[in-house]
Amino acid sequence: MTNAVDTVLSGLADIRDQVEEFYRDLHAHPELGLAETRTSARVAERLRDWGYDVTDGLGGTGVVGVLSRGTGPTVLLRADMDALPVREATGLPYASTVTTTDRNGDEVPVMHACGHDVHVSCMLGFARLMALAEDAWRGTLVVLFQPSEENGDGANAMLDDGLTDRVPRPDVAFAQHVLPYPAGYVGVRPGAFLSAADSLRITLYGRGAHGSMPHSSVDPIVLAAMCVLRLQTVVSRELAPTSPAVLTIGSIRAGTSPNVIPDTATLELNVRSYDDTTRAQILDAIRRCVRAEAQASAAPREPEFETLTTFPPTSNDADTAARLDRVFRAHFGDAATTIDLQTASEDFSEIPDAFGTPFCYWGIGGTDPDRYAEAQRKGTVNQDIPVNHSAAFAPVVQPTLDTGITALVVASMDWLASEGS
Repeated sequence: MTNAVDTVLSGLADIRDQVEEFYRDLHAHPELGLAETRTSARVAERLRDWGYDVTDGLGGTGVVGVLSRGTGPTVLLRADMDALPVREATGLPYASTVTTTDRNGDEVPVMHACGHDVHVSCMLGFARLMALAEDAWRGTLVVLFQPSEENGDGANAMLDDGLTDRVPRPDVAFAQHVLPYPAGYVGVRPGAFLSAADSLRITLYGRGAHGSMPHSSVDPIVLAAMCVLRLQTVVSRELAPTSPAVLTIGSIRAGTSPNVIPDTATLELNVRSYDDTTRAQILDAIRRCVRAEAQASAAPREPEFETLTTFPPTSNDADTAARLDRVFRAHFGDAATTIDLQTASEDFSEIPDAFGTPFCYWGIGGTDPDRYAEAQRKGTVNQDIPVNHSAAFAPVVQPTLDTGITALVVASMDWLASEGS
């Protein structure tokens, strides 16, 4: 298999400049979820030029390219395309200055603050190399460019639009994500890797009154404060210390005047967990605690709970992860390792789950290695290294792109390499 990988990667030097140019252009022209029209059009055009059978417009802006080289396994690889409503502060010469109107009709800045521009560029570089090296592999390659990962609805949008009927069922599925580790790094993990995520909006009901007559009210702001404090005990006192989870209350809204007790207060919160049992335990505890606090405050109405977004846990197939760990370590040497458990969340797993296909999701580094090493020496990694979704998040172009392309080649070729190659 090593010779076959080398054959595919022998073309990397010839396409490197094109990949880097595409990356810088994409970074400068980010698009929000389900609005990735420019991105998907450029992706589809290139795939068609390279001989892929292309279906575009899936789930709105999703693109799938299929390339077959005789009988063999089918491998699906996914890249997400959408950006975030963040104003870029990297100072890069190709920094985004884009603003647009979001789904709510608000004018927002847009930035590739999560690295999806890296994912798309690496996938296109990989797709080009695989098309060029037609004699090095056998089987079917499915390259999938997904919209709206950040909103958690892009994978299901493609599935609802008939994805499973439009492409061959894969034998294995892969995805990767650039993270704030040193560039050149590749990390895989068996089992739980990314957390499930649930965002909720809770409306608390009180009884409004004049600020000078609090005895006539049921103060929903006080009720909200009690809920905030109580909910902090769910993870710390109801879960075993060996069960990692996060509960964050990110928004409290109530009232419009310092001298008016309002009728309602609204909390918005986010929960991260790694298995269905813990997830259900936390969500049940939230409802129990909030309802109890409302009853203790003599609230006139039961609280209302609304699910805003939900992401499944990403749990890698153990056998697939072990196989990838082996080939990554063989190819990348000390740069390949077991990655830490991540508290970020993804909707990628919806796709292989819909096919009944095992999958593996891995991470690559995007931080300048010298900068990371200096921060590590000073013990200031958390302070000095920008993370995903930060306005300062800016993966170094190289070796990040080369590493991402190479990882996709090494992973897929372990399934697709021709016998004897």
